[in-house]
Amino acid sequence: MRKEDRGERCKRLFNTQKSAFDVLEESDGDAIENLSSSYKDFIDSSKTERECVENSRGMAEQWGFRPYQTGMAIKAGDKLYTEDNNKNIILAVIGKNSLADGLRIVASHCDSPRLDLKPNPLYEEDGQAFFKTHYYGGVKKYQWLAMPLELRGVAAKRDGTVVDIQVGADPYDPVLVISDLLPHLSADAYKKTIGEGFTGESMNALLGIKPDPEEGDDRVKLAVMSWLYEKYGIIEEDFRTAELSLVPALNARDVGFDRSMIGAYGHDDRCCSFAGLQAILETEQPQNTAVCVLTDKEEIGSEGVSGMISSHFDTFIGDLCRTQGVELNHCYAKSLCLSGDVCNAYDPNYPDVHDKRNNAKIGYGLGVFKYTGRAGKAGSSDASCETMARTRRLLDKAKVKWQVGELGKVDQGGGGTIAMFIARRNIEVVDVGIPVLSMHAPFEVIAKVDLFMCYKAYYALFNEV
Repeated sequence: MRKEDRGERCKRLFNTQKSAFDVLEESDGDAIENLSSSYKDFIDSSKTERECVENSRGMAEQWGFRPYQTGMAIKAGDKLYTEDNNKNIILAVIGKNSLADGLRIVASHCDSPRLDLKPNPLYEEDGQAFFKTHYYGGVKKYQWLAMPLELRGVAAKRDGTVVDIQVGADPYDPVLVISDLLPHLSADAYKKTIGEGFTGESMNALLGIKPDPEEGDDRVKLAVMSWLYEKYGIIEEDFRTAELSLVPALNARDVGFDRSMIGAYGHDDRCCSFAGLQAILETEQPQNTAVCVLTDKEEIGSEGVSGMISSHFDTFIGDLCRTQGVELNHCYAKSLCLSGDVCNAYDPNYPDVHDKRNNAKIGYGLGVFKYTGRAGKAGSSDASCETMARTRRLLDKAKVKWQVGELGKVDQGGGGTIAMFIARRNIEVVDVGIPVLSMHAPFEVIAKVDLFMCYKAYYALFNEV
């Protein structure tokens, strides 16, 4: 037998990281662009979790999904969905196998960092009207200054009528803005830390300066409130029961001369949500029941009635199990979940906080994380060797380009996902998501090829044989 030379042994034994572009098939080019185009339309119209759920429901119904009713009979091939509080949605395609054989789950979140209006947001000061805000999720506050902002959300009137509000999305709409301090007067500000120089209480959005024609106090505030009443029929008291947010007035754009990337607000985590949604829409007759979960509140710990910590998921799956006489816990114990959340991409501009050997890179495929968490893996599910190997086989079989990832250098920070809440249900779970540059900024960046690999991975899980 011929002895291998050194080059052959290195090729066989070493792990060589390649760009995802180096492993694409000839037919992938059009598929990547078509998927990316659909995604850009989706994310532009889904800038809040409510909008994401509403758009997902509309797409699902076009693909034949119908709302689940407690106790309804189910059979293989049925396409069902259930919502909770208009902020999360679970879609399922019933498999050929019994639920006793487990589920194939993709779970992601559809909330993103933003600026929420306070319950009493509207005030006037020195001839200018403002909204007071309370930021949601992990934001760098300075990134939201001098940024065009849209107002999106809902307001409930005294009689319970809910009104959809959207200002700034249409190119002819006005936008709002939080002013920044000019550099000429920033000598003292430059001496402060970022946390000291940019405070949450100063993030007040400018609404107008034109006073109401009638004499009296708060003339600009009255003019603003009159405009809102004329357009939406709301009064100031309705802010107390409203869910209104300021989000960047920016549409998704191709990034780079090669158009290889997408820049947009809310990639974290609507890119994984979209990939999971598209994958389950195209799933017809899976062996095991396929489930896509789009949940809320991940950015603040997955708490609340619409977060992954709630019992909505258990109630729905428990109902399905009862129709087949299956114990819920037995179903969970045989299930596999890909927790679809984005990961940080290695950034050569900030090498000091990354472990280059273990950090995912943009354009190199899907990021697979054995663990996330902070300072000693706190807040992580830490997938087992067997679960990682099972995921590896699944991705390799589907020709998905993937890479391992870690959230920067040890003790630099870190973060969590919804994986630990899946794991608490005794479901095998591993984090599998898209690398992102400028994560949590108003304009994040992902690679189109990574989005495509994410979709392929989720589709492979749903249609695993």
